[in-house]
This record gives sequence, structure tokens and C-alpha cells, in this order.
Amino acid sequence: MGVALALTGCASTGEKTSPTANAAPSNPVDPYENLNRKVFAFNDKVDNYVAEPIANAYKWATPQFMQTGVSNFFTNLKNINVVLNDLMQAKFQQSAQDTGRFLINTTAGVGGLLDVAQYAGLEQNDEDFEQTLAVWGVPQGSYLVIPFLGPSTARGIPGSVFDTAANPATYVGMPVQLVQMLSARANAEGALKFIDEAALDPYVFTRESFLQWRQNLATDGKSETKNDLVDFEDDLLEDAAKPVDGEKPQANVSDAKPAEAQEPFKPEEGKAAAPEVHSAISVEPSAQRVAAAPSAAVEASSPVAAASASVNRAAGEQGAAYLDAKTKYEQARLEYQLAKAEAAKKKSRKVRKLK
Repeated sequence: MGVALALTGCASTGEKTSPTANAAPSNPVDPYENLNRKVFAFNDKVDNYVAEPIANAYKWATPQFMQTGVSNFFTNLKNINVVLNDLMQAKFQQSAQDTGRFLINTTAGVGGLLDVAQYAGLEQNDEDFEQTLAVWGVPQGSYLVIPFLGPSTARGIPGSVFDTAANPATYVGMPVQLVQMLSARANAEGALKFIDEAALDPYVFTRESFLQWRQNLATDGKSETKNDLVDFEDDLLEDAAKPVDGEKPQANVSDAKPAEAQEPFKPEEGKAAAPEVHSAISVEPSAQRVAAAPSAAVEASSPVAAASASVNRAAGEQGAAYLDAKTKYEQARLEYQLAKAEAAKKKSRKVRKLK
């Protein structure tokens, strides 16, 4: 995911774009949101019409073992930069391990084409100069979307300059650099599709995921930045729990029947109810609207369905589209939590090995 965000920051900006996309920025970390969204859309078009077709042709014409070898080669070169930043962050034990990983893969791994060091228990670390600046106390600064390069921060710009200068591939030649970018784009295909399919607003999803990812790297996973997507979900649940005027308060989720006894939530039911609710909102007077609200809640077959029906009443004509997006978002959030748990397990195993 990190490679995808740092490489292009590209995702669909079409139908899924928030209706408040051109509104004033609400996040103080992103004071240039209007400009950033335009650059984000530009990067999206470049990726769709240039990078993605080339990357797909590369994946089609190149056997999988060669793709893996190329990716391993450039990852191994990156370890030179990782070791330098280990030393600047005073992570001397980790720098020794990363040096050993680089030497093993360069020799026994045939120049880094094979990742032999992983079988010796030496996992790949991710350190760069932006993380070093964060350790030194340099503030993050504003969120920026750079043409062709994607998401960054004010602190990340000098960090990228240093990392580029410390990468040996920079001095080899343009063909090698193009192969490196092509390999990175091909590896990021799955993450970019994930963003495109899962995000309600791809721009916000990319921004919050990128900032949280960078914060996690800078603090070695010791702290996390609260995500706007989590705030959005909490707001939805709070709004759904509030009774509409004239409507009986809905039962608390904690008071509901056990999970195994609940009926599964069916998006189709919400889709069918949304046009009727919208009609009641847009045509009937407020008194009739209050009378119509309880009937929609009664039709809900579970607390989750009742909450979704309440949200649909507030969403109006966007109710059906919202249910589709929310279902995809819940799936994406579950996959993210699983990936996060897996990363925590790997880090825990690494700490035990160090001890």
C-alpha cells in the first residue's frame, strides 16, 4: 500500500468524488486541498493512460520469477539507504542487521535477485530520510500532492531528495531508473485497485492512509494518527443512533440480541427502501415525514439495518449509492485491520528475536 501511495497517489476521481470536493479544506494538515485535488486528478489521468498500460504490458510479457527478481534487486539496493538512516537515527543494532541483510543478498542472493536473508530471519526494514528528520524533531508540515510523484509532505520533499541521492540506481542511467519505476508500479497494481474500489472519496482515503502510514513509520508503530475515515464512521453511527422527531428511540446495539441470532444485513433491502424514503422527504410536509419515519424503522430486521435506514433518510437521493459505498468501505476496513494485525505479529516476532 505504501509503495502505491508514494508512487502515484492515483485512484478514481470520478463518480466516487465527494460532493464537497471543492469546498474549503476542513483538515488543517491539508491547507491546499483544492490545489491538491486538481493535481491528484491529473496524476490519476497520467496513471490511467500511461503508467497502467505500460505496467500491464510488463506484467504480461515478463514471467513472475523475473518480476520477483527485479523487485528484489531494487529492494536490496534500497538497503544502502536504509543502513544510512539507521545510523542517523542511532539504531545501531538494526543497522548491523540491515548491513548483514544487504551483504547476504548481494553475495548469496546473486546481486540481490534472490531474497536469501529472509531465511536467516533478517526481515526487510523501511527507513528513509523523512523518518530521520521526524526523529530529529522536524515537523511534518502541510500535506502536498506532487505532479507525477503523488502524496508527500513538506518534510518529505527534502527527505526524497536525500533518498534519491543515496540510491545507487540514480547514477546508473535512465533505463535502470525506468525499470525501477515500472517494477514499483506493477507491484502497486493491487493496492491502487483497492483504493479505487473501496474508497468513498479516493482523495481523502489516500491522504489519511498516507499520513497514517508515514506517522507509523516515523514512530516505529508506537503511535497512530487518528484517521478521518474512523471519525466519519463514528459520526455515522452517532447519527444513526439519534431518533428522528416523532420516532421511538432505537435500541442500543449493546442491548441487541446475540450476533448469532441476528439476521444478516442485506444491502438490497436498503436500496429498495431508499427511493421511498427520498420521496417522503422531498414531497410530504414535515408532519407527514415524521409519521413516515417509524414505518421505515419497523421494516428494518436488525439494529444494523435500522441504523442504515436512518442514515438513508438523512442521505435522501444518495441513499442507495451510499449503501453500496459503505458496504465496500466495511470490507476494506476489515482487510486493513487484518493486514495491520499481521504486521504487528511480524514486529512482535522481530522484537523477540532481538531480545
